[in-house]
Amino acid sequence: MTMRKVKLGSQGAYVSRMGLGCMGMSEFYGECDDAESAATLLRALDLGVTFLDTADTYGIGDNEELVGKTIRARRDEVFLATKFANIRKKGDPTYWVISGKPEYVRAACDASLKRLGVDHIDLYYQHRVDPETPIEETVGAMAELVKAGKVKYLGLSEASPSTVRRAHKVHPITALQTEYSLWERHVESEILPTVRELGIGFVPYSPLGRGFLTGAITKLSDLGDKDSRAKRYPRFAGENFDKNQVLVDRVRAIANRKGVKAGQLALAWVLAKGEDLIPIPGTKRRKYLEENAAAADIKLSAQEVAELEAAVPQHEIVGERYAAANMQRIDR
Repeated sequence: MTMRKVKLGSQGAYVSRMGLGCMGMSEFYGECDDAESAATLLRALDLGVTFLDTADTYGIGDNEELVGKTIRARRDEVFLATKFANIRKKGDPTYWVISGKPEYVRAACDASLKRLGVDHIDLYYQHRVDPETPIEETVGAMAELVKAGKVKYLGLSEASPSTVRRAHKVHPITALQTEYSLWERHVESEILPTVRELGIGFVPYSPLGRGFLTGAITKLSDLGDKDSRAKRYPRFAGENFDKNQVLVDRVRAIANRKGVKAGQLALAWVLAKGEDLIPIPGTKRRKYLEENAAAADIKLSAQEVAELEAAVPQHEIVGERYAAANMQRIDR
């Protein structure tokens, strides 16, 4: 199996039909295993999953270093995306500041290039919009990075339609990355129509509902002591978990009937939403990478898409997608 390539946006970028989110390799999702994570990255390249997504905040720099040293000998195969804007401090989990100030944009890019060990970043995202800095100033600084050859394409993450429009006037935006899955469909009303109008590609992150839609997490104890999902994401917490599990059971039943995994069906649903959507399911294990990649070959009929949406009605999903503090960092 080799993943085919498709256009990302309208600025000349081509990426694998599905990418790989690397966050969980270094933080948030339990124990880290750099050796297995590195093997997963290399296996992704072997499968043609060459669109790799990291960020300077994942592991507070650790994830970029892991990705960079792992891909070094195969850099030419990779379409490498990373992000800036979330400033954190090791040893102080309460410190979390967003910055889009031009001087910070330049410094953050140089720091990422050094950690990654590369001479350019293929896609550089603003991870979160800084409400204190006009988007025109932030994207203006990002555009300077393109002129300097440090960055090829620009992206935004969790930006509102109005912010996307303002940014796109300063410099063409290649991609918008925002959460989208069977159980998080808020982008359908305004965000997707906006990016499609402007010729901007859309990169759904957490297309598996942070693992919930795989059906592999059946009780909270499955997460482990070092997994922060129950604290960070209300849909995993307390009674919400049990109520949301009912929806996953429905997806699993449909998947069993089709002869595939629940997570594969959830990914196939995202892929069926359009060639301009490039999901980046995250994993740190080769086993799940291979399962996810195989979902690219699953074709869903319009009737199957509708059945899945009926199985996971938005009004039955319990809990916000982020805890209150993180929801405050979302541009609306």
